[in-house]
Amino acid sequence: MTSSNLAAAGTYLLGDRRVGRLGYGAMQLAGPGVFGPPKDRAAALAVLRAAVDAGVDHIDTSDFYGPHTTNQLIREALQPYTQALTIVTKIGAVRGADASWQPAFSAEALKAAVHDNLRHLGLDVLEVVNLRAMFDVHGPAEGSLEPPLTVLAELQRQGLVRHIGLSNVTRTQVAQGRSIAPIVCVQNQYNLAHRGDDALIDELAAAGIAYVPFFPLGGFTPLQSTALSDVASALGATPMQVALAWLLQRSPNLLLIPGTSSVAHLHENLAAASLVLPAAALATLQQIGAVA
Repeated sequence: MTSSNLAAAGTYLLGDRRVGRLGYGAMQLAGPGVFGPPKDRAAALAVLRAAVDAGVDHIDTSDFYGPHTTNQLIREALQPYTQALTIVTKIGAVRGADASWQPAFSAEALKAAVHDNLRHLGLDVLEVVNLRAMFDVHGPAEGSLEPPLTVLAELQRQGLVRHIGLSNVTRTQVAQGRSIAPIVCVQNQYNLAHRGDDALIDELAAAGIAYVPFFPLGGFTPLQSTALSDVASALGATPMQVALAWLLQRSPNLLLIPGTSSVAHLHENLAAASLVLPAAALATLQQIGAVA
């Protein structure tokens, strides 16, 4: 499968903007380890332009990718932005000189991050800003989000941020966040093999809140990967296409942001929009999450 029909994936509200459910994540455009410049700047710019040309209207980024790299690439490749394009960014972390990921939750750091994103993207207002929890760099961990969310809500009142989302968070933190400010999306790791957010996804869907899964192929065991590859082979698709199609069929509030630094892979990923998984394939895929 190499052709794409993004309309087949449908749309969903992200804040007050309706976006296609198959978008693009810009993280992989930075250098190795999401640090430093891309190996091929021209190729990175080409991927961004190809995504928008293909109909992608939702791009996920952050000023701590690089740092600054992906936002600068987006600005160079896509300005002037079309009115249809929704750019979502995130704050709450900074990169150390050794490429480490470090929490940046102070009021000063959060304000600086919003202004950095505005400047490097060339925007007057950020459509959606996800607050990434950093109580554990590697995954969700409990901790109060009230102090940083209060800062972000104030930046929203100032008109610098239109909508607020959460990333790398627990169900408890989502509930806390929703008590502080309207939350329009939650961005966590979720895929065929990691389904810990099943209940959260259903809760958010009932509330009309988008869920944005990342790492659609992250953390698979060899046995799980083999099962996925077998299904993909039978359907004449790639494992990534099947993984994305499964997510699209999982719940209508899922917005996908697969990333790549290759135009060819971009078009392969976008082709998942029109891949409908038959019942037999779904039955096999459902077992992947249970495989240790």
